[in-house]
Amino acid sequence: MAGPSVGLRQVSTEVLKKLLGHVHREELEYPLAPIPLAAVGLQAHTEPLMDHLRGLDGKGVRAVLVAVLGERLEE
Repeated sequence: MAGPSVGLRQVSTEVLKKLLGHVHREELEYPLAPIPLAAVGLQAHTEPLMDHLRGLDGKGVRAVLVAVLGERLEE
């Protein structure tokens, strides 16, 4: 699975929770960029995160993460 068509499925739930924690603690600036993601230890996940969260403000990033994590909890 590669490319934008797979959504955030290739990013683990643990990584998404970590990112959401940084969002809640207001530790990131928006729109997201590779260097700030690397600064919080998410450099290995930059490509899929940027593919789907690029250009969003903090509220948008939070909404996407909450929705994706919510769907995963229902599975």
